[in-house]
Amino acid sequence: MRILLTGGTGLIGQALCQHWQRQGHELWVWSREPHKVAALCSGARGIAHLHELEGTSLDAVVNLAGAPIADRPWTASRRQVLWRSRVDLTRTLVDWMAQQPQPPRVLLSGSAVGWYGDRGDAWLDESSPAGATDFGSQLCIAWEQEAEHARRFGVRVALVRTAPVLAPRGGMLARLLPPFKLGLGGRLGDGQQWMPWIHLDDQVRLMDHLLHHADCSGPFNACAPEAVRNATFTQTLATALHRPAWLPAPAWALRIALGEMSVLLLGGQRLRPQRAQAAGFAWQHPTLAGALDQLLHPPGA
Repeated sequence: MRILLTGGTGLIGQALCQHWQRQGHELWVWSREPHKVAALCSGARGIAHLHELEGTSLDAVVNLAGAPIADRPWTASRRQVLWRSRVDLTRTLVDWMAQQPQPPRVLLSGSAVGWYGDRGDAWLDESSPAGATDFGSQLCIAWEQEAEHARRFGVRVALVRTAPVLAPRGGMLARLLPPFKLGLGGRLGDGQQWMPWIHLDDQVRLMDHLLHHADCSGPFNACAPEAVRNATFTQTLATALHRPAWLPAPAWALRIALGEMSVLLLGGQRLRPQRAQAAGFAWQHPTLAGALDQLLHPPGA
């Protein structure tokens, strides 16, 4: 297949490029720094502008672009950056797809579990309504709406609502490991908020599954089937590292430091990956303890 990726130099994008390069697919990555693509994205060619693909017939587009959402507080200027890098970029991408003589058959478009907002203890699946109560949720809603427009010209659209990804390098786990290795980790707030997660390998395998199954359309929760609270997550991580976890971060301190962005840490979603399960996807790392053991103590290490 001929595949165009946005966000290809990110954590998930790099892993997808490695996976699809091994399968023999042709890969292009639309990037602000195309000269870095060859080194970061195995087997991919970097492009700075979509018109560089003129005359190339693509089979699929994978849209993962987006400035990091948790790097800094959501000031007015930062919200603009986040909106442009997701919503506006997706609009540009879909408009370009519509102009092609033969549009790609499928669009896999990124989203996040923040689409649901902070929903307490309620069980959620892909049929649940959106949150729309905070900026993160509103951002995901608008992001998905732009991607959905590709259906108007016959493209199959799958929306991947990704949970925090656990990876050997990068992502959430890389931020947590330094304090937890020093025994300085702990729950966030009261620790009762639900914390969906997914192993990077399963994220890649799920997206590959969605790419190759023509009946997979609409939203899919990219999360492990085991739902855990933050307190369970932090204790499981500390146990895997043989360290204590007795330094909680007070909710009031997180709200003062982060403002509305604190919902990413103090809010949660009790998610089921119902549609992925119904589509026949099988997880390699369905439990948190098993996933962390594989990441922190890989065979042969």
